[in-house]
Amino acid sequence: MCFYLTIKTFTKMDIMNSAQGMIDALVAWAPQIVGGILVLIIGFWIVGMISKVIGKSLEKSGLDKDLIPFLKSIVSVLLKILVVITAAGVVGIEITAFAALLAGAGLAIGAAMQGTLGHFASGVMILLFKPYRVGDLVDIKGQVGHVDEIQVFNTIITTLDNKKVIIPNGIATSDIMTNLSTYDKLRVDLNVAMPYEEDFGKIQGIIKTALNKVSKRLPDEPTIEIEKFGENNVLLAVRPYATPADYWDVYFQSYSEIKKAFGEAGIDVAYPVRKIKNV
Repeated sequence: MCFYLTIKTFTKMDIMNSAQGMIDALVAWAPQIVGGILVLIIGFWIVGMISKVIGKSLEKSGLDKDLIPFLKSIVSVLLKILVVITAAGVVGIEITAFAALLAGAGLAIGAAMQGTLGHFASGVMILLFKPYRVGDLVDIKGQVGHVDEIQVFNTIITTLDNKKVIIPNGIATSDIMTNLSTYDKLRVDLNVAMPYEEDFGKIQGIIKTALNKVSKRLPDEPTIEIEKFGENNVLLAVRPYATPADYWDVYFQSYSEIKKAFGEAGIDVAYPVRKIKNV
């Protein structure tokens, strides 16, 4: 019985001493922890300010605008790593031990982030070989829009319906990508239905006159030909030209002008017709 009480008393005392020791250690270490946290908060804020200043300086320097977001991202990452190392030193972690920890973590993270590192390599390839540049109109995996930034891991585009789309660089280099800004002009593909009873030459002239009223259309001669014979109408291929920047303006205005011209000329819109024979 005495032996049991002795062990129980010793265990409680041991736990109390351990807890007191931990509290004392935390109290002694608190200034360093608080200092490390402050270094992180202030350091990251300073890194953000430096990144903005560097970005403005790079823009004023006339450097290739494709490189600017990429370089800003790299500088920001490197500066943040320095801030973390500094905070570790303030807390009391030796730099050599911290460097070894980072190296080990780097190997583990690298193995887990092979895809991300692949996107980084793809970003470098995009900047070197320039399949597209900032400002270009591109089609990447069905996302059509203008390139805003080429970052370390991602390409950011603004779609034609004003949505921000973030595309990993690896997708842009490993899949089919269409750069719609490579050439100075694009063909605008339109289709117009013509009733069978109408004369093709007449309709062709009406459409050509309507296209001449499209303000942003390029002066190249548009194609206006029969594409196929449908069940209820003749489908015409109408192909004006536009710059990449004006593509959609020409697209929508062309249809508007053609519809207006058909109405003024008394051309009925083609619609299904059923003929009933008397028996």
